[in-house]
Amino acid sequence: MKKEITFKELKDSGYTHKTINQEIQANLIARIKAKEPVFEGLWGYEDTVVPQLKKAILAGHHINLLGLRGQAKTKIARSMVNLLDEYMPVVKGSEINDSPFQPISKYARDLIEEHGDETMISWVHRSDRFFEKLATPDVNVADLIGDIDPIKAATLKLPYSDERVLHYGMIPRANRCIFVLNELPDLQARIQVALFNILQEGDIQIRGFQLRMPLDIQFVFTANPEDYTNRGSIVTPLKDRIGSQIFTHYPKTIALARQITAQEALISKEDKAQIQVPGLAKDLLEEVAFAARDSEYVDAKSGVSARLTISAMENLMAAAKLRLIESDAEKTTVRLLDFLSIIPSVTGKIELVYEGEQEGADHVAKILIDKAVITQFEMIFPRIPKLEKEGIKAPYTDVIKWFNKNSLELNFDDTDQEFYAKLNSVKPLSEIIGEYADQLSPEDQNFCKELILWALTINNKLDKSENEKAFTFDSAGIGKYYSS
Repeated sequence: MKKEITFKELKDSGYTHKTINQEIQANLIARIKAKEPVFEGLWGYEDTVVPQLKKAILAGHHINLLGLRGQAKTKIARSMVNLLDEYMPVVKGSEINDSPFQPISKYARDLIEEHGDETMISWVHRSDRFFEKLATPDVNVADLIGDIDPIKAATLKLPYSDERVLHYGMIPRANRCIFVLNELPDLQARIQVALFNILQEGDIQIRGFQLRMPLDIQFVFTANPEDYTNRGSIVTPLKDRIGSQIFTHYPKTIALARQITAQEALISKEDKAQIQVPGLAKDLLEEVAFAARDSEYVDAKSGVSARLTISAMENLMAAAKLRLIESDAEKTTVRLLDFLSIIPSVTGKIELVYEGEQEGADHVAKILIDKAVITQFEMIFPRIPKLEKEGIKAPYTDVIKWFNKNSLELNFDDTDQEFYAKLNSVKPLSEIIGEYADQLSPEDQNFCKELILWALTINNKLDKSENEKAFTFDSAGIGKYYSS
């Protein structure tokens, strides 16, 4: 906390009053000139959203971030706090962060008139200059703007006509701060109307009080596209008062999606040291989200949040950690079998269309995992032919032949040594890896062996059965063709 000073000491220090727009703009310009990152952690937005944000700030606009769920809209708004000065001087005791240079409340005006340069000044840290409200149907004008406080009137023995009996809502208390209103379409239309004058003229009206309070606020609104939801919409005059509307989007590449998941997933240092995640496993996890966004079973208008892969990564690590605990091993590696543990993360993060509801959420999740497996498999290995010509050896012929005489049971709780010893017993798998995936790391090569088996079962070349503890791969009957 900075030491309290008098108004005279503040003026003698050379401090000059700035509006919040001037403050944010000055710090933005300083960062740009110093070649410093302005919005950190917004992967994939460097050439799309971030330039628009910079222009909106330089224009002094209120901002509406429009996009599907899980597109970092709130994260963008919160990151704007870093563009504020570290400390802001306010009239001590002011409920609405009155600037001593331009006081707007009766309390601050009276105090400065009485004490002048001896008025005490306190400091507000930038971390306390962020206000956030989720728009819900029960939000009312009193919550946002304020109301008369009868208890205050009785305690101070003041009539209701006195401005001092007012209880300020969230917006006046966010004076000289950033105020974020999430899911704006959910706010009832009559409440949205109450924001008109605040955005444009700075007037607020509380129970008949016509107050001229030029509030100094940086508004940031977030919303889903209006054609998605039946919950409501942004009324046109309010939209007209918002200077810039910026569209957000999902990561466009697997690499960017991986960076987001790595940044946001809550994984302890201990777990990272004990559990190895192959690069291909990380890619496959992101591929599941990409598959969901393209799936005929998933409502595209609803979107597939980036939180899907964040939650899925945490579940994936939890599955590996459970194996460590049960097998009393020191280290383990994430396997393709572990991906069954992400199903709860998938089913909770997608909204299904009618066809998806008919299939069932769990089944759709497995379909998405299978689709992701095939996508990744075909990036490394030749496509599995639907029909094989007699006498012509396909890349996977020897693997299928091996399963004519053998079966393979892979247990979730096997130690790495046991698990990979079983995989390596399927000698044709190693030959395929040597031909097509020799450049990959040993961990990725082991993951590829599972990938091949899984892809063969999806293409009905092998059978796969499962229970709570194991997966068993066996001949699909079609393999008998190869044994002749």
